[in-house]
Amino acid sequence: MSNKKKKKNNMKKKKDVPIEAFKDMSAEYGDKAWNILEHAIRRIYNHNARNILSFEELYRNACNMIFHGFGEKLYSGLVAIMTSQLKEMATSVAATRTSSFLKELNRKWNDHSKALRKIRDILMYMDTTYIPKTNKTPVYELGLSLWRENVIYSNQIRTRLSNMLLVLVCKDYAGEVVDRKLIRYITNMLMDLGPSVYMQEFENPLLQVSAEFYRAESQKLIERYDCGDYLKKAEMRLNEVIDKVSHFLDPNTQKKITIVVEKEMIENHMLRLIHMENSGLVNMIGDDKYKDLIRMYNLFRRVTGGLSQIREVMTSYIRDYGKQLVTGPERLKNPVEFVQRLLDEKDKFSRIINMAFSNDKLFQKDLYFSFEFIINLNPRSPEYISLFLDDKLQNGLKGISEDVVEITLNKVMVLFRYLQEKDVFEKYYKKHLAKRLLSGKTVSDDAERSLIAKLKTECGYQFTAKLEGMLTDMKTSLDPMKSFYASHPELGDADGATLTVQVLKTGSWPTQSSVTCNIPTEMLLLCEKFLLYYLSNHTDRKLSWQTNMGTADLKATFENGQKHELNVSTYQMCVLMLFNNADRLSYKEIEQATEIPASDLKMCLQSLALVKGKNVLRKEPMNNYVSEIDAFFVNDKFSRKLYKVKIGSVVAETEPEPEKLKTQKKVEEERRPQIQASIVRIMKSRKKLEHNNLVAEVTKQLQSRFLANPTEVKKQIESLIERVFLERDNSDRKLYRYLA
Repeated sequence: MSNKKKKKNNMKKKKDVPIEAFKDMSAEYGDKAWNILEHAIRRIYNHNARNILSFEELYRNACNMIFHGFGEKLYSGLVAIMTSQLKEMATSVAATRTSSFLKELNRKWNDHSKALRKIRDILMYMDTTYIPKTNKTPVYELGLSLWRENVIYSNQIRTRLSNMLLVLVCKDYAGEVVDRKLIRYITNMLMDLGPSVYMQEFENPLLQVSAEFYRAESQKLIERYDCGDYLKKAEMRLNEVIDKVSHFLDPNTQKKITIVVEKEMIENHMLRLIHMENSGLVNMIGDDKYKDLIRMYNLFRRVTGGLSQIREVMTSYIRDYGKQLVTGPERLKNPVEFVQRLLDEKDKFSRIINMAFSNDKLFQKDLYFSFEFIINLNPRSPEYISLFLDDKLQNGLKGISEDVVEITLNKVMVLFRYLQEKDVFEKYYKKHLAKRLLSGKTVSDDAERSLIAKLKTECGYQFTAKLEGMLTDMKTSLDPMKSFYASHPELGDADGATLTVQVLKTGSWPTQSSVTCNIPTEMLLLCEKFLLYYLSNHTDRKLSWQTNMGTADLKATFENGQKHELNVSTYQMCVLMLFNNADRLSYKEIEQATEIPASDLKMCLQSLALVKGKNVLRKEPMNNYVSEIDAFFVNDKFSRKLYKVKIGSVVAETEPEPEKLKTQKKVEEERRPQIQASIVRIMKSRKKLEHNNLVAEVTKQLQSRFLANPTEVKKQIESLIERVFLERDNSDRKLYRYLA
């Protein structure tokens, strides 16, 4: 017979063997099997499991009990034996003296945990078959539940356990040495029993005790220390508690404890710390206490509303201090110092925000609006900023590197950005730039062009078009002068009078109506020659002399033989050259001979006769002002170490009130067409718009140049309605329609 046939016959024989069914087991078998398991469980709890039956036999007995219907007997017996063992453990723990209580509890817990794992392995079959069908608690969870009910919730253990844990934690808070590992073991046990047990028995009481501990601690510290020292202590306490609890608490509890400490140490004392006399936030800012400010920022940012409190106080301080800077009469006397103080304060607060407040954007925003508020409190701020730039671009930036010049200009541009009336600044800046260029006093063309480029970036091409035109005129004026002297070689004599003319376009320069005076004969001949030459080469043009904007260099010889070259204004030249033919002249004689306007003549004579060290003239009577009854004569004793002497003009640093009113009126007149143009642009795109919305959009569109007055906007709307650009809606008088 072949091998295949043998295998086939063997398979048939195996199939024919009947499987004998398990016999019904009596109650005696169930009792016997349970007795074996009960005995084994007790031996396991008593650490005497070496001589018990093998794991396989115990496992088989448990399986047979389930298979033959003794599942309930097995489960209820397990509950009974475990309850009995745990009650004994609870009694043992409760009888332990205080010093060893937690250690004994932890030891019993470890015993129970080890026993429970072994029991679970023996009863695995019950866990996977019987328990799911009957919806009973699995073995391991049952063991935890019984431990909780019989040990942790025992009357002799529950309160004692919670109190002892809290005592140990408070000792740790106070700096005493405690067994952190033991605390960790106990808290882990509570977590194993379930988050609700952990929270109820430990976490909630701990948070309450921690709050009480640090509330008392903070009160003690705040009564003893000033703000800076208190913040140091609070920072140290926070770092300590975070480090300590990380050793024995659940991470979620660490976060909750940290919040509690932050609330008690910081949040509850925020206002008192900020406003603490002689050491609070205002004092820190005033004394540049960067370390304290950094600490306050880092601590206050951890609590709700902390940073907003700092911002509120800082903003109030900046605005109050700024009001003093821009409204105090004494502080307004010198425009250059006025702006420099603002720059210094802006630098100071920018450094504080950058270094102490992590360059926080909300703090930056508050600083911006605070300085915008401060600068616009003073209506003369646009003029003062222009005067500051005029001072720096004349002589304040000489000998300074280009980088430093750029930094200075950038700082001033920050102040310019705060201005609401930028068009007023433009008016003054144009006047000051004209004087610098025509007098040759500008520090450099590069610096001038750099500033104009910054203004263009900030406000657009239209804002700087005329300023750029002024620089262009100064450059192009060189060519006509070269051609003039080339065509008149006889005028090139170094000992004779020479003339330099800047030909300026009326549209770009802030020229006044033609201001003239009686020019000395020597210069008048040259002026007429240049006029004939220029008009012969440029048809359809007209030249008008602006004698109030010119300068001259005079060679003077005094009675003592002292020779000097005097740099003077055109007005001063006209006055001084009168004394070539006269020894003494009255005010009236000078006024009649020169025809210089009275206000300008008085300032001119004041600069020539009353400025110490540069008094080329003397006057009678000797006093500190010029009047119409004065007489003037040459100061024969005039002498200076340098050959070249600059005789400055006495001018008002700020614009006199009448001139200021004229400038303001002119600015308002120039705003009207801009407002009208904005209204038309908006209405052309929107077709119809309600009054308040139109005013808001016009204000927003023009804010880069000035803050539009709603009353003026309304007037211009009425003007456009009269000129049939707009009309009111028949049903709603506040609604405007655009008429194409």
